[in-house]
Amino acid sequence: MRYTELKNSVPDISQKMLTTTLKQLEKDHLLIRKAYAEIPPRVEYSLTELGLSLMPIIGNMIDWAQVHFDEVTK
Repeated sequence: MRYTELKNSVPDISQKMLTTTLKQLEKDHLLIRKAYAEIPPRVEYSLTELGLSLMPIIGNMIDWAQVHFDEVTK
């Protein structure tokens, strides 16, 4: 995904927080940042194999949160 697509897909995230988070995920080897030498500059992010391996776990956490939403938000 491109940076703008990521920013638009996460409501209410600041540019600084998104940039910091993306840098940390790259440092943790969970995503790859690819910069293209174009005008205007273009950057794309994609999950590494390690990042992809987390997707089922995150999916389970989302499922749990949806089931227990009322209990957690009381």
